[in-house]
Amino acid sequence: MDGTVLVADDDRTIRTVLTQALTRAGCKVHATSSLTTLMRWVSEGKGDVVISDVMMPDGNGLEMLPKIAEDRPGLPVIVISAQNTIMTAIQAAEAEAYDYLPKPFDLPDLMKRTSRALELKRRAPSGTAEPAASERPEDLPLVGRTPIMQALYRLVAKVMNTDLPVLISGESGTGKSLIARAIHDFSDRRTLPFISVTSADLQELEGPARVLARVKGGTVLIDEIADVDDEIQARIVRMIDAPGDHVPRFMATGQGDLAEAMEKGGLRKDLYYRLSGATVNVPALRERVDDIALLAEHFLGRAEREGSVRRRLGDGALDLFRAYSWPGNVRQLENTIRRLALTSRADEISRAEVEVVLGNQPEVEPVLGQGSTEKLSASVARHLRRYFDLHGSMLPPPGLYARILREMEIPLIEIALEATGGNQAKCADLLGINRNTLRKKITDLDIEVTRRRKLM
Repeated sequence: MDGTVLVADDDRTIRTVLTQALTRAGCKVHATSSLTTLMRWVSEGKGDVVISDVMMPDGNGLEMLPKIAEDRPGLPVIVISAQNTIMTAIQAAEAEAYDYLPKPFDLPDLMKRTSRALELKRRAPSGTAEPAASERPEDLPLVGRTPIMQALYRLVAKVMNTDLPVLISGESGTGKSLIARAIHDFSDRRTLPFISVTSADLQELEGPARVLARVKGGTVLIDEIADVDDEIQARIVRMIDAPGDHVPRFMATGQGDLAEAMEKGGLRKDLYYRLSGATVNVPALRERVDDIALLAEHFLGRAEREGSVRRRLGDGALDLFRAYSWPGNVRQLENTIRRLALTSRADEISRAEVEVVLGNQPEVEPVLGQGSTEKLSASVARHLRRYFDLHGSMLPPPGLYARILREMEIPLIEIALEATGGNQAKCADLLGINRNTLRKKITDLDIEVTRRRKLM
């Protein structure tokens, strides 16, 4: 990477990490904990890209974006924020931030986005960089800092102010209707009605006309479109084709693969193609395990505001939450938290209490795509790609082979020693190496050996 990056964050650790990473990648960096200083640098013409936190001691980073755009048209601003809500992402989009990332951010990902912003800045003839789509989290379960949820927020921000019909798919309990409502509430139609309809609303011949009269050019959401019978699907097609004087926006939700449902005849082709101007897939909770703690905290906070005692999840309880498959998704998680908030005997919810509540629900399963389902080589490959991405267009320092093997060797020997209670003879046998070789590696790698009796 080549260019100057202005970093504004009140967290010294973040400033240090970003300064070191960007400098190693070839950038010049100016870092500050003050928005005032940042704005002075911008007005002086410094910087090719800005990376700024939202909540700063002397102001709000989002509120500075219009001023930055006025002083330096086309200067890309990447917003980072610990406020992982759809609202933050929407505000970033409306302020025309180049990009938005939630904290804690993935450093290689941020480096790649910064590299793209620098490249775009260099290519832009008039210095006007096209802003990237942002995300937004709002209040309810539309919170999450995992990459899959951030991608969802970016897509919502893209389709929000278009007139495209939207088809939203996902398992039961993932929040499909909440996504539809968010798209409406933050769109240009926000002051107009939002009407959710089911088959029952369209059973009578006059049903579509009544729906159109109620929506008045707002948004019509058709719930579980694949469950609607063929005759009513045909009425919906006619309603879309002849909406009257005030054309509403049409959205629909459905479970499973709706394109497959169309191919199998469960969903009319003419209706599918009319509704799929934009398609949004809401991930299952098991696909975003790292959001579970955030969601649980959100629901515990809500329970407290509703009069429950303040609770928190113990480490064992959270581990079980992360391992559970959550067939009912976010809705099931919310109901589980509500019950635990009412029944827990202590401020900290224990693993045993979670086992009691989940014991009457579907069996605990390994999370898809996690743990034992992924080969070690795939995990290593993913880590190495991130390591190379961190260096942008530059290569890592020489000696990579030895460094990577050392990084693998240390935890392998430490865990093997732990599993054998520190018995080096057993550990050498487990690893399949000579005992003297093991001793030499322990010395060379400065591995601490603790002898203890294994409780197994």
